[in-house]
Amino acid sequence: MQDTLSPSSAKTIRNVQRDFPEWHLGRPHYLLWALDVDLEPVRQRVAAAQRHLSTRLLAGYVREPHITLSLCGFPSAAPRQLDDFGAEILHQQIEALHRLRPQAFTIAIGALDGFSSAPYLSVADDGGHIERLRTSLDLCPHPLARTDYRPHVTIGLYADAWSLAQIEAELARFAPGAPLRVEVSRLSLFAYASAQIGGRLTRVADFDFATTPPALLTQQTGILPFSWP
Repeated sequence: MQDTLSPSSAKTIRNVQRDFPEWHLGRPHYLLWALDVDLEPVRQRVAAAQRHLSTRLLAGYVREPHITLSLCGFPSAAPRQLDDFGAEILHQQIEALHRLRPQAFTIAIGALDGFSSAPYLSVADDGGHIERLRTSLDLCPHPLARTDYRPHVTIGLYADAWSLAQIEAELARFAPGAPLRVEVSRLSLFAYASAQIGGRLTRVADFDFATTPPALLTQQTGILPFSWP
């Protein structure tokens, strides 16, 4: 959800812990491309932010720190739904990443901010590397894609609909310390169980651009119902 906090919205969005069969339609996994920032300094800052907002967050959010770049969809050998994700689009994305030939870059993870549904740690990418990666991956429209993308590290989900002004004040009181500088040298394809909100990520593959040429490192998860490029 990319809804930003704004004066025009009176309350945050209430999230609930339940299965969403009307969304996943029995499809067990959902895929996304993201930057893996599950590092100790980032984990510590996420944990501090979670403690700061402990009375506001939905219980059970255990997703590892990451920066989502592109939503894929539900992996399918024979895509039919708009949010199915098949072999053809994955192969095209891998080819686009090879053409881009990204180099390692550094980002900064900083202060606490939020969307209407979730608080997050802000991410600065002065070199525009994230946007170039996103452009390479953005090969077809996705039902959940938004035009107001901003890179971020989600720390949890709001458990109720609270006064927006009050939440903004609480976010502003968080003292994060100096920005955390993180070197990025790979892009990861992750999956999560679609029946769990805020569940853990499973690594499906890494596109490692620290090597020359960049290498696709795949994991034998059994999640993809089709072959790799």
